[in-house]
Amino acid sequence: MKDKFSDALSKNSDKAGDGIDKAADFADDKTGGKHTDKIDSAADQARGHLDKQNDDKQNKGEQR
Repeated sequence: MKDKFSDALSKNSDKAGDGIDKAADFADDKTGGKHTDKIDSAADQARGHLDKQNDDKQNKGEQR
């Protein structure tokens, strides 16, 4: 199940990144901008994990 999810994310990483941005914007709007720094930090971390996962997938493909 995890592999299916990882594959789907790696194939659609641009859409997943857009989703992270939209979720962060939504949360920032709902909190009235009171927690912008924390929300931005969490979104950056989520994008970082997504990028790392994509890099790991590409590196595994190159090793074969």
